[in-house]
Amino acid sequence: MMLYVFTFILSVGLSLYITPIVQKGALQYDIVDRPDGKLKQQREPVAYLGGLAVYLAFLLTLALTFELSREILGILLSGTIIVILGIIDDFKVLPPKVKFIGQAIAVFVLLKSGVYIKLVFLPHWFCLVLSFCWLMATTNAFNLIDVMDGLAAGIGCVASFILFVVAIINQHTFIAILTLALAGALLGFLKYNFEPARIYLGDTGSLFIGLLLGALSMIGSYTQENVVACIVPVIILGIPLFDTLFVIYVRWLRGLPILYGSPDHFALRLRKWRLSTKQTVIMSCGASLVLGLSGIAMLSVPSNLFALGILALILLLGGCAAFFLKQVDMSL
Repeated sequence: MMLYVFTFILSVGLSLYITPIVQKGALQYDIVDRPDGKLKQQREPVAYLGGLAVYLAFLLTLALTFELSREILGILLSGTIIVILGIIDDFKVLPPKVKFIGQAIAVFVLLKSGVYIKLVFLPHWFCLVLSFCWLMATTNAFNLIDVMDGLAAGIGCVASFILFVVAIINQHTFIAILTLALAGALLGFLKYNFEPARIYLGDTGSLFIGLLLGALSMIGSYTQENVVACIVPVIILGIPLFDTLFVIYVRWLRGLPILYGSPDHFALRLRKWRLSTKQTVIMSCGASLVLGLSGIAMLSVPSNLFALGILALILLLGGCAAFFLKQVDMSL
């Protein structure tokens, strides 16, 4: 228990120390996000590269607290590839195809290090394909949801704590340490990222968080009590995945390219409806917490029928939320 407490405190402290240094450097070298009066409505330029602070806090925490096994080294190497990719992308010089290839390489490193979905009732090759698709989905889902001060970092922090609880239940010390280190790094970063944000995650941070949470969620143990619980990682990361599917659906209806930047995200629609930025972020984090607790309930019930009932309720509520959000008029 003391190792967990020390890991969390160290991660928070490092994040609180490193983030303002990165912010100062980004401002000094003009690595900033400038308002454009459309999607970017902040009053003045905001420093990028916040993800670098999260990454460094996470990396240093692990280096000082835990033995670096093959799986951890694989996660750190793939995370480093994603961070470098994100830094280049934050300079707006990376074509989408190259960005996709870089993400695929990072995912391949994870699979090569033995970090992939392992379900005994599925063929090995299918587990590898499913792992690749899952990691690409979570990586880009957090990249897409990073549209509001504190949103991606807040949801990532909540998801990390939920995965820590799952790891404790299953007695997976390796996953528990990594999720707690990430939670602490994000919590410290939120002091500077919550509205009004003084620094943004940028692609550096959102891609890193998505890849890491995707990896840590898929290697946990979920099916001891019922087989349906294999879907729990989707529930825990439900908010960014919901936003991705919702954005794809709305843009498809409007005949827009999926990668086209538009105010279709659920958070922007909630703010357009009547909520403030802070209220939207807090509500989103609360919804993420509820989904996470529902996921824990799913893996704990001894019956597939009960687990299916929880899943059906979540899907029903998700459908209702999508219907409501689609009605919000986003025209100016």
